[in-house]
Formats: sequence, C-alpha cells, structure tokens
Amino acid sequence: MGLTATDTARVLAIDAGNSKTDVAVVGADGEVLATARGGGFRPPTVGVAAALDALAEPVGRAFGEAGVTGVDVLSACLANADLPVEEEQLAAALHARAWGTSVEVRNDTFAILRAGVAEPRGVAVVCGAGINCVGMRPDGRTARFPALGRISGDWGGGWGLAEEALWHAARAEDGRGEPTALARTLPAHFGLPTMYALIEALHLEKVEHARRHELTPVLFETAAQGDPVARSVVGRLAEEVATMATVALTRLDLLDEETPVLLGGSVLTAGHAQLDDGIRERLAGWAPKADVRVVTARPVLGAALLGLDRLGAGTGAQRRARAYWEN
Repeated sequence: MGLTATDTARVLAIDAGNSKTDVAVVGADGEVLATARGGGFRPPTVGVAAALDALAEPVGRAFGEAGVTGVDVLSACLANADLPVEEEQLAAALHARAWGTSVEVRNDTFAILRAGVAEPRGVAVVCGAGINCVGMRPDGRTARFPALGRISGDWGGGWGLAEEALWHAARAEDGRGEPTALARTLPAHFGLPTMYALIEALHLEKVEHARRHELTPVLFETAAQGDPVARSVVGRLAEEVATMATVALTRLDLLDEETPVLLGGSVLTAGHAQLDDGIRERLAGWAPKADVRVVTARPVLGAALLGLDRLGAGTGAQRRARAYWEN
C-alpha cells in the first residue's frame, strides 16, 4: 500500500449511515482531494464483509480521483457501531482492507459532533431514524449511550415517534385513549379513512413497513396545529433530548463550563418550533451554560476533522476542510 500520485493525501474520511455513505480523501493541509457517495452501511443486515464490500466501491472511486492507493489515517464514523466492541471489530475489518495505515472507527454521532465544533469538545444529540448522544473532550474522554432502542433505555427517534403516534391514534379511535386529531391525520396521509383501515393496511403490508417513517412529519404537523396529544409527544422528545445532553455534560464534568451542545439528524434540523423551543427551555434550566447549536454541515466533515486531529494538523488545515463543506 502507498501513495502513488501525491504525498499530501493523508486522511480517508468515511461517514456511513443506514441510507447513504460519504467518502473523502483529504490532504494534511485540509485540501479535499476527492469525494464519493455510496449506499447505506448495514452490517447487522448483510454482514460485515458484505457491508465493507459495498463501502469499497465509493472508496475506490475517491482513491482513483485523488490518484492514491492508500492514506495515513482512515477516520470512519459508522452507523451500527453502537458499542465499543463493535467499533473494535469494524476497525479490525477495515484495517484488513489496507486503505489506511492507521484506522479509527467511531459511531456516526461523533461525526456530527466534530462537524459542529472548532475543537473536539462538546456534546451532540442526533435524532433521525433513531436517537443517540455522545460527548467528547480534547483529552480523549468521551460520554456515550448504547443507543440500542428500548433495551438500552432509549425513547424517540423517527421510528419511535411514528410508533408512538400510531399508538395514541389507535386508542383514540376505539375509545381507550384521549381524542386526538392523529386518528384522522395519520390514515389520511395514506389516503385511508380511519385508523382501523390503516392498522389493517400496515398489518397486511398493503402499506410497506418502511413507509411508517412518513408519519413522523405528520405528527409534527398535527402538533403545530395545536393537537394536545401530538404536542405531548413532541414535548416528551424535547425532554429526552435535553436529558441526554445534560447527562453527557455531567459525565464529562462540563455542566459548569460554556460548552457547545449540537443538535443533528433529520428530526432536530427540521425547524420544528415547539421542539426547538422545548429543548432550549429545558437546557436553560438544567444546563444553563450549554451553547445550543443546530448542525447542518454534512457529517463527513466531522470524520475528516477527526482524522486531521489524529494527524495533529493545525487550525489552518481544519479551516480549509471546513470551508469545502460549509461553502
């Protein structure tokens, strides 16, 4: 393995999510030499070997564009690397591919955190399909949660919110729960007249299971129209996000210091006023020194910055890399 066209290609940055993968080759000076996009990274579904085979395609395109066959540091922020043991397993598998001399694997939430801060210091909460929270300090200390769903104490995420909305709507229609407009708005999204019709369609897979995530925006729209039940679900999510951030700050001894708290993922970057206000109001009381920010930069930037951190690159290199994705 070696550098074939330039000796400046130092970092291979990978941000691999469930639905898509972004890859970049970055020089030690922060110059982005090549980028590529691939499909989702799902080792629990297809196995580690097949997942890495799929990853090899965008990596190969990026290497080809940059004119290199390898780099010094492979910085990979991966979905489904939820536990340290999974990070270690994936790091070993990536090292065997010989794409980088050194390999560092982190959960993909760390990419969003690093993308939103000038140094590796802060806390990030991500809510997309699922929900997760991580924190880091420059000395290498981290805080994290297993983020494996209800078995690890999680609540929220796009899938969880859709399920919660369905639960309330079903009970409202048959009389077991409070009345809510969700009993009308959820089935209407699929052109169906009642919750019973939607329940049947979901059970018989006339509506594909994967389409349930479409109900999360409907939940927020219904809440914005003032429905008390929908608003209570959104309020609970705001409390969950603020709780995770506060716990991570406490674990890292950052509760009493000015510290960035980054919000990322499709749910937290969508601009839902009730959710945004609820998170900020709770953090103002629980962690008043938290500096709440929404991260809109592509997470591959965070993977690149983590790789540059590993190289000991200066602030100029970091600014150059950041400018590529933020402009």
